Amino acid sequence: MNELQPRLKRLKLGGMLQTLELRLDQAHQEQLGHLEFLELLLEDEIQRRANKALARRIGRARFDEAQTLSGFDFSFNPKLPAAQIRDLATCGFIARKESVLLVGPVGVGKTHIAQAIGHAACMQGRSVLFDKTARVLADLGAGHLDGTWERRLRRYLSPDLVILDDFGLRAFTERQGEDLYELVSERVRRGSTIVTSNRPPTEWYALFPNAVLAEGALDRLVNAAHHVTLAGKSYRPRQRPDAKERSD
Repeated sequence: MNELQPRLKRLKLGGMLQTLELRLDQAHQEQLGHLEFLELLLEDEIQRRANKALARRIGRARFDEAQTLSGFDFSFNPKLPAAQIRDLATCGFIARKESVLLVGPVGVGKTHIAQAIGHAACMQGRSVLFDKTARVLADLGAGHLDGTWERRLRRYLSPDLVILDDFGLRAFTERQGEDLYELVSERVRRGSTIVTSNRPPTEWYALFPNAVLAEGALDRLVNAAHHVTLAGKSYRPRQRPDAKERSD
């Protein structure tokens, strides 16, 4: 073992040491052949690397919370389009470079669903970036001040999927409208975007001070996206500290 350890590390296979003794015992008990034993070790290493890569993708996605659809209570709002949401979670739309608009009132689960789809994309090996729309615009705005705008924009163009949460909470400035136009126009060509909003898309146009930019950006986004309308009760009251006490 002492001689094997540095050699495995030199070959960047040090992860095999984590399960080597376990596999040695298994090989002895089940009288495995050399090839079967090697196959088990290699499968352990493949799984270890896959788990490590997944953790990196999830970390880079910068989700607010690690959400999955298995943790979403569709029964709370039976009117939610569960079949459509589960279909989107297969991430076929990302392969086709399509976008998704999740629209509905506060508290119905838009952000949870968006992050769950993003998590599913990470599981498939895709790059994802999640952020609040206001933070994205603030970041791009800072780029105009220090001359790093193009570099900052590329950060939002490179992922397979970008999730813009809380889109359209307030009207955009002239500069923000221009930045959104550039971002949306480029992302439509390069990858997929998920947008969550409390406002329906018909109200987004009025948020832009420049009607031409609004039409140019939103025509590309709205008319080439899956529209998912979420309605029903808010989950937020269930999360209050006294909610469980009152339900007991």
